[in-house]
Amino acid sequence: MSEREVNGQPERFEVRATATDHFAWVRTRLAVERTLMAYMRTAVSLIGFGFAIVQFFERFHNMPGAAPARYPDAAWYLGLTLIFCGVVAMVISVWEFRWTIRYLWGGSFAKIAGVTAEGRQTPLYAVAIALIFVGTFAFVVVLLRLV
Repeated sequence: MSEREVNGQPERFEVRATATDHFAWVRTRLAVERTLMAYMRTAVSLIGFGFAIVQFFERFHNMPGAAPARYPDAAWYLGLTLIFCGVVAMVISVWEFRWTIRYLWGGSFAKIAGVTAEGRQTPLYAVAIALIFVGTFAFVVVLLRLV
């Protein structure tokens, strides 16, 4: 173990500037991006299922010959809850992604991280933020029963 200090804290382990360590860092960075994409996939599914449930049962209630539901608002509450969970999952995943990327670009990892000191931005941020807005829009539309 090294007794050097980074930001006034002793290092937990030694980081060497070698090709092997750099490519291990790159694999870790890509794994973090895959994790964000998995969160995004799950959130999109939750938002889509929530919206589809609301739409399906709204149309189903209006069909001629359909028996009235025992709990007519249950599908609306379920759909709204699924949409909300999808939006919350996206917000949490973006927060976790940003925290992990800052950790990977900072401290003793900076010397093996890459070419620039500030890091490279990924298009996943833009997609994740767009999905948060889409989910929020779907939530408001369902909440206000605009569809």
